[in-house]
Amino acid sequence: MTQPRNDRLEPMPGDWRRALAVVAHPDDLEYGCAAAIAGWTDGGRDVVYVLATRGEAGIDSLEPAVCGPLREREQRASAAVVGVSTVEFLDHRDGVVEYGVALRRDITAAIRRHRPELVLTLNHRDTWGGVAWNTPDHVAVGRATLDAVADAGNRWIFPELAAQGLQPWNGVRWAAVAGSSTPTHAVEAAPGMERAVRSLLEHRTYIRALTDDDPETYARTFLNAQAEATGEGFGGRPAVAFELFSR
Repeated sequence: MTQPRNDRLEPMPGDWRRALAVVAHPDDLEYGCAAAIAGWTDGGRDVVYVLATRGEAGIDSLEPAVCGPLREREQRASAAVVGVSTVEFLDHRDGVVEYGVALRRDITAAIRRHRPELVLTLNHRDTWGGVAWNTPDHVAVGRATLDAVADAGNRWIFPELAAQGLQPWNGVRWAAVAGSSTPTHAVEAAPGMERAVRSLLEHRTYIRALTDDDPETYARTFLNAQAEATGEGFGGRPAVAFELFSR
């Protein structure tokens, strides 16, 4: 991820009780959001994870049939470290997630089911700050999540969901994008940083396939560097940045 560009980040709103985090793959949230989530759950807030895929195409040395269940187990363990007990998978195919009605419907259903006030997702733009190309899965899931926030409150979009007992939910007050190159808000990272490191470390299979570095050194170095860079725009306090959209 590129470092965010904003030297005046505002504190994230704190007057909410339920959040839903929707991303494409196992480990997406751990590469930057987990410190914020740990702090939120410590404060008594409820956070639910919804993943579009099981990350089955993410490790070249493992067949998808082996990789998917393994990464699911690692994701559930990772979520538990930061106080998240509910992790759902939508079972779209890793690597070929398509933006469209089917994805929007699945995320809309999750929003109606969990009724959050805050919805989180990952960078939905084509690049990471114009420096690195983003993946199609991140783009599709991020955009579909932002669209589903509105879909969830409209009874005439996906009326079949209401027939299944998922009534419209227009209670989302904010949508927040992590990994944005144009962040607006931030959450102090220090209270949750140690658990964020341990949360990322639960993805040991993926990390070992990614780097020859010691996993803990890799995780700690990456997350601390990111938080410290963000903190330059947050009064010098290490932080997790979000681009916040109010509704």
